[in-house]
Amino acid sequence: MNSEIHNESAQHVTLKRSLTLPLLTLYGLGVTIGAGIYVLVGATAAKAGIYAPVSFLMAACVVAFTGLSYCEMGTRYPVSAGEAAYMRHGFNSKTLSLIVGLMVVAVGVVSSAAISIGAAAYLRAFIPLSPEVLTALVIVVLGLAAIWGIVESVTVAAIFTLIEIFGLGLVVYFSLKTNPDLISELGRLVPPFEKAAWTGIASASLLAFFAFVGFEDIANVAEEVKDPGKTLPRATILTLLIATIIYTMIVSVVVLSVPMEILSKSDAPLGLLFAGSGSRINMLFGIIASIATFNGVLIQMIMSSRVLYGLASQKNLPAVIAYINPVTRTPLVATVLVVILVLVLAFFLPIMALAEITSKIVLVVFIMVNLALLRLKWIGIPPGDDVFQVPFWIPILGCLSSILLFLAGSL
Repeated sequence: MNSEIHNESAQHVTLKRSLTLPLLTLYGLGVTIGAGIYVLVGATAAKAGIYAPVSFLMAACVVAFTGLSYCEMGTRYPVSAGEAAYMRHGFNSKTLSLIVGLMVVAVGVVSSAAISIGAAAYLRAFIPLSPEVLTALVIVVLGLAAIWGIVESVTVAAIFTLIEIFGLGLVVYFSLKTNPDLISELGRLVPPFEKAAWTGIASASLLAFFAFVGFEDIANVAEEVKDPGKTLPRATILTLLIATIIYTMIVSVVVLSVPMEILSKSDAPLGLLFAGSGSRINMLFGIIASIATFNGVLIQMIMSSRVLYGLASQKNLPAVIAYINPVTRTPLVATVLVVILVLVLAFFLPIMALAEITSKIVLVVFIMVNLALLRLKWIGIPPGDDVFQVPFWIPILGCLSSILLFLAGSL
């Protein structure tokens, strides 16, 4: 009898609503900032040259429209595996719901693999092990942190986020200190009206877009957010505004400070600024950069596991994947699956390929989310009382800009 009661209660264990606006914003910033700026500035500069900051601004414009669409959809349906739920409600299609949900999982897994490679590149300065061993250690340790508990793991991520923002401030400070005339050179970042320059900028914008991947993760922890109707849109908008400002500043000083032929070949680009700064400063930034990349991996793992859990709880995947550990209140089976997939990808694909794959999958998901919102508005499905609403033209622009960026990445 007691075992039956225990089994029944275990089946009704739910995720815990405990994330506030500061934690949720830091969660979004942690994955957004840690995912791209510490790793992919060099790859973006390889395509756009000194005009890389413009590629980041172009990507930000695309993200802004879709971000507002996510604000409405996330408050209409504040559940885990948000995009899958949006497809189910927007198109009344269980198959499309599963496909888009799995695409979101793929984004988190592939992105985690890319960032873990960058994390190992920074970590090698302190630990004399092979990149493969360091990459595996990063993935396994952060997987255990994701299992620990949502408040605990997101609190760790929030602390990591504050540290990495400090590190980015250090980049700006050190660049201006060593080259006080840097501000006077900002005019060099304005591209001419030439086809070659804008072709490179457009092509690089797909990689720059990878740096913004993460804000949509906010929607996928909706079941663990306090007052999602207000907290979700505020956290999403704050994440995008702060990330865009930071990216523009950082990329500008990096492309003006580091020789392009060196910057374009680096998997740990921001560390180049401190190469001749002395061992202490170099070590400090190496530690901060490692933490930043750890953060990106951790938060993407959290997101991916929640989407798998959401798909299983919505009966799109085997029920065992929806198992929640009654002690940690986290989706244990889903998290273990994510860790295994990240390990496999990190060992078989290079970082640039992983970033481009991630960006293209995300753009397809963005197109589908905007179309789902458009259909809901078109057929007149009324939102609830506590829903953040956007005008009809927002998802239209979100859809069109995502399509254009996808095509630009093929240039």
